[in-house]
Amino acid sequence: MGDSSYNYKMFKCFNRKFKASEAGPPPDVKAIFSKFAQGGDLMSVDQFRSFLVEHQGEPADAVTPSDAHRILQEFSRRHPGEAAHHHQHVRGLTLEDFFNFLFLEEPMKKQIHHDMTAPISHYFIYTGHNSYLTGNQLSSDCSDVPIIKALEKGVKVIELDLWPNSAKDDVQVLHGRTLTTPVTLVKCLKSIKEHAFVKSPYPVVITFEDHLTPKLQAKVAEMVIQTFGDTLYYPVAEDQMVEFPSPESLKNRIIISTKPPKEGSGKDSSEEDEKSGSDGEPAIDKANAAEAKSFQQSAPEYKLLITIHAGKPSGELKDALAVGDKVRRLSLSEQKLEKAAEDHGTDVVRFTSKNILRVYPKGTRFNSSNYKPHVGWMHGAQMVAFNMQGNDKYNWLMHGMFRANGGCGYIKKPDFLMHKGPNDEVFDPKKTLTVKKTLKVKVYMGNGWHLDFSRTHFDSFSPPDFYTKVYIVGVPADCGKQKTKIIEDEWIPVWDEEFTFPLTIPELAILRIEVREYDRSEKDDFGGQNCLPVSELKPGIRAVPLYDKKGEKFKSVKLLMRFQFV
Repeated sequence: MGDSSYNYKMFKCFNRKFKASEAGPPPDVKAIFSKFAQGGDLMSVDQFRSFLVEHQGEPADAVTPSDAHRILQEFSRRHPGEAAHHHQHVRGLTLEDFFNFLFLEEPMKKQIHHDMTAPISHYFIYTGHNSYLTGNQLSSDCSDVPIIKALEKGVKVIELDLWPNSAKDDVQVLHGRTLTTPVTLVKCLKSIKEHAFVKSPYPVVITFEDHLTPKLQAKVAEMVIQTFGDTLYYPVAEDQMVEFPSPESLKNRIIISTKPPKEGSGKDSSEEDEKSGSDGEPAIDKANAAEAKSFQQSAPEYKLLITIHAGKPSGELKDALAVGDKVRRLSLSEQKLEKAAEDHGTDVVRFTSKNILRVYPKGTRFNSSNYKPHVGWMHGAQMVAFNMQGNDKYNWLMHGMFRANGGCGYIKKPDFLMHKGPNDEVFDPKKTLTVKKTLKVKVYMGNGWHLDFSRTHFDSFSPPDFYTKVYIVGVPADCGKQKTKIIEDEWIPVWDEEFTFPLTIPELAILRIEVREYDRSEKDDFGGQNCLPVSELKPGIRAVPLYDKKGEKFKSVKLLMRFQFV
């Protein structure tokens, strides 16, 4: 089985037979079994292989007859008890076996399958905001723990705010002018080094938001070189790059992105001021200016380490979006991006086809909430920065989006965001396009709540009343929402309902699924959620695992669904 082959690792951790049979297979499952078993009671190995290829859309060359046999052998080892399995040689699947097998079918491609050799600006990158905060933006502790958690999730851009300590002889990471307790920079760097590549080998970008004197900038350069050694990548030439390197060429490397120090002056005002809602230059920067004058150049070694040169828009936004010879990074708050999208949408797309745009939450989101990521994505913004410690629905979408491409933290942007037309025109996010494909989503049933929740979790006196909400989140024209009927008093609800979603830009569409438990007197209880990028959905009947509000996967809860593209 080659790279594109089935990923059967899932059997290794599956040793409990589903009680799905209590509800019995839905009519579709019976009909499909009958079709492929040609009316018989047993689906043979060859018939099973036909089902995988013709119904589940697996490439024929990825599932050979011997693969199909091995899959069934593995399955029957995990599910003994049927007469058909009592021989060494597996003869096939009964209807009940087949039904149980469907509860193992993954809904998404598992492998990294995008081209990883384009410049880094051609990818959406999983990006954290204030990555060091444990909770809210005003008074939570700063720590390396949320940084480690983010890296383990696959986040690839970590943001650190650098400030002098009170003795002005060391560098701390904290949210400036708030009551957050600091953590030392060196501790953060060491944790990044240890956990950078646990999820994938692709590069980790550290964005510095810095408020340092040139002396301390030089100290940061020293710490970075000492901590990362050969893992650190920076350009050989002193000049800014004409094109960014690719994720493939930067495997297992760490790169720095920050604003280069101005020659002969302190750092100028930064995102931090916008985050904290203050205006103008912080006092510390004025004090730096005098010290900096004595340097011929502000911390030359610090400047050399910067691979992605960053800047804020000063003056007219349209000018800031001008595409020059050298590539760079621009940072915009969510409101500035919305304004730019309104007034200069195509200029933003033109800018992001070559340069990097980072979007960050507005300063008033003290509770670490997030914003709509699609505004950034549909304009090609590579770094849509999120407060990863939140558990809002936008965070669910962000985590869902980055399950794509094997969860490696880099997703190749759709071609339409990269290519120019014959008259140098670029994609216009304001135009509604024609429908490209239609996704049909069928929600058969759900199972596993009785294993993961206490008997009285939803209702003290009766079984739960579940319903499923199905959303498409994407460009405005594609957004839609449907819901199933409520199934009362049932731990294993069977809905058997189908919904249709026409899509103009399926490449940016995310299927958001949420199960709720109906409650007459209070707010409906939460029963699980999942977000799946439509571009990665496998067709056919699939078992969709559900996650809790924090994004942790439930042990047993799954929905049996079918996806079809027409």
